[in-house]
Amino acid sequence: MPTYNKLVRDKIPQIIETTRKKFITKILNDDDYIKHLKQKTYEELDEYCSAQSNEEAVEELADLLEVILALANYHGFSMEEVEKVRKEKADKRGGFQEKILLIEVEDGKQDES
Repeated sequence: MPTYNKLVRDKIPQIIETTRKKFITKILNDDDYIKHLKQKTYEELDEYCSAQSNEEAVEELADLLEVILALANYHGFSMEEVEKVRKEKADKRGGFQEKILLIEVEDGKQDES
């Protein structure tokens, strides 16, 4: 039997059950839950980065968004609250729409030679 040891969506056990396969699950405590959510974030981001088409990319972005929703809920915030903070930051600092790559910034020290 393959071992996964990874956080899965809530309906996955029922889906596996319909295949009549045997499986083992457990309910995580809060410390393990946040640890596995953070790991899931990396997993989903990696899958997005590996996407070969726009269709695959949107699927992986939806998965990543689902993990972000779970993280927000864990920390006691709704997606509306996260969106409000995102918007405030975008208003103050901008977004990423203009594709700007910062190369270098002078450090302010005088040349002492």
